Amino acid sequence: MVSNPVHGLPFLPGTSFKDSTKTAFHRSQTLGYRNGYAIVRRPTVGIGGERLQVNQLSQAELDELASKAPMLTYGQPKQAPPPEFIPAHVAFDKKVLKFDAYFQEDTPISNEENYRIRQVNIYYYLEDDSMSVIEPIVENSGIPQGKLIKRQRLPKNDRGDHYNWKDLNRGIDITIYGRTFHIVDCDRFTQVFLESQGIELNPPGKMALDPYTELRKQPLRKYVTPSDFDQLKQFLTFDKQVLRYYAIWDDTDSMFGECQNYIIHYYLVDDTVEIREVHERNDGRDPFPLLMNRQRMPKVLAEHAKDFPQCVLEISDQEVLEWYTAKDFIVGKPLTILGRTFFIYDCDPFTRRYYQEKFGITNLPRIDVSKKEPPPVKQELPPYNGFGLVEDSAQNCFALIPKAPPKDVIKMLVNDNKVLRYLAALESPIPEDKDRRFIFSYFLATDMISIFEPPVRNSGIIGGKYLGRTKVVKPFSLVDNPVYYGPGDFFIGAVIEVFGHRFVILDVDKYVLKYMESNAAQYSPEALLSTQNHVRKQEAPAPELENKQTEEDPGTKDLETLIDTIQKQLKDHSCKENIREAFQDYDKEASGFVDREMFFKICESLNVPIDDSLVKELIRMCSHEDGKINYYNFVRAFSN
Repeated sequence: MVSNPVHGLPFLPGTSFKDSTKTAFHRSQTLGYRNGYAIVRRPTVGIGGERLQVNQLSQAELDELASKAPMLTYGQPKQAPPPEFIPAHVAFDKKVLKFDAYFQEDTPISNEENYRIRQVNIYYYLEDDSMSVIEPIVENSGIPQGKLIKRQRLPKNDRGDHYNWKDLNRGIDITIYGRTFHIVDCDRFTQVFLESQGIELNPPGKMALDPYTELRKQPLRKYVTPSDFDQLKQFLTFDKQVLRYYAIWDDTDSMFGECQNYIIHYYLVDDTVEIREVHERNDGRDPFPLLMNRQRMPKVLAEHAKDFPQCVLEISDQEVLEWYTAKDFIVGKPLTILGRTFFIYDCDPFTRRYYQEKFGITNLPRIDVSKKEPPPVKQELPPYNGFGLVEDSAQNCFALIPKAPPKDVIKMLVNDNKVLRYLAALESPIPEDKDRRFIFSYFLATDMISIFEPPVRNSGIIGGKYLGRTKVVKPFSLVDNPVYYGPGDFFIGAVIEVFGHRFVILDVDKYVLKYMESNAAQYSPEALLSTQNHVRKQEAPAPELENKQTEEDPGTKDLETLIDTIQKQLKDHSCKENIREAFQDYDKEASGFVDREMFFKICESLNVPIDDSLVKELIRMCSHEDGKINYYNFVRAFSN
């Protein structure tokens, strides 16, 4: 084995050579087995069997040396200095994004334009994300222009977000404080900046133009020389000659509209028209005499006259193709002036003569425009509900606050306190109702009926008021047109049906007969005759009484005969047992006399038939001059 001739040279570039005679380049085995386990074996020779250096580094040192930077040769590396911090207000100072935009503004008070286009510039300041909107000043625009929105951060929505440069682009709409701006284009710097940040810009749009501003740029109108019409001759010929027409304006088709009268004056001196209002007393209108001042009225306008500022300047012959003349005002034809259609229905005599001489029109008609009142609509009442009288219930349909139905005051004054009383029995298959008696009271002042049932002791029926004052409807009468019982329906034997109960008239008092005789036209002859016969039969004296009157003292004979007659007729009356005790209970002094008022109360409580003609005569004979009644003789007629 030949030794390396360059052995010992430093391991530097240019001093390391390869051994050309070396042919073995294998490495020694570093793994081995002991007792069946794989273990690491340290090589004793190098590559190709070369002898290893004595101070050879261990594997751990070699690994550490391989992972370290070359600090042994060049020392510890120095850290690179951090980049210098530049704040946003310095980095983006004087860097502004500019956008061209416009917005549309309504002009409701203008006659020449409906809307206005206003062009603005939107500036976005990158240093603090603020924005401003500035409108370039346009000469003679008449609008306060300049800074519309001062520089500030503009709110984007209600959540507190603000507009950012990422939200801006061409061809979009942004809303700032309720006003919508349409962005059309931007400048070159803005385009480069947005594209450098990865934003794809929309194609640029076209700026909208203001129609009124463009209209003002048109050339001025050229005027022509007026015609050579001799106005002086017209003035001298037709001075103080006025045609008068009577017209109406019917606006009843619209809400709250009405028909109004007007007078139209046509002045022949200068072909002007005047419309005057016709006011009446207490018509509720403001006293303005003129609807339209005296002026010439255009009939046909030129096409370009629609854009002419009529509210500022007067209309001349260049804007009008045809004016209203006297031949346009014809009686019987409508005429539209200032949007209102007037109908001429008459004129004065001078106007008639003028039309006859000028146009050959004779016999101008006079049209009647007075509107006839429509026939009254018959008011139909709803069905009767059964509560109260029909007249009272019907008042709810006539007014919101019902009023009492009208009354016949004359009838109430004439018949005040006039009452017709009748005695009636109840038609009923029930045996207990056979002996029940009722007193009907007919009030002539109000045509009302009340029914009273005298209480009968130990009858089992509670007497008293049976029916309060009310009008009673006849059976089989219509509900909507009821027919009430009148005085002519009450006579002896008449059947009165009161709310399903049938009553038969048995007796009447003397006042009823007097009323029937004085008002015989209300009663049938049969009813009047039956009542007269019934009353006369009660007033006729008994045969026994006539025979005894010739033999005995007239006063005593009459009293005794009357008592006997009453005893025979009322022998089955129920009050015989208690009548004496009732009078004695009230007569504490046992004088035999009681007051007249107390007397009738006792008779009414005991159901004594005081309406009977014989009983009435007995009461008259027992009456005293001081107003008291001797009940001893009266009790004899009702006792055993």
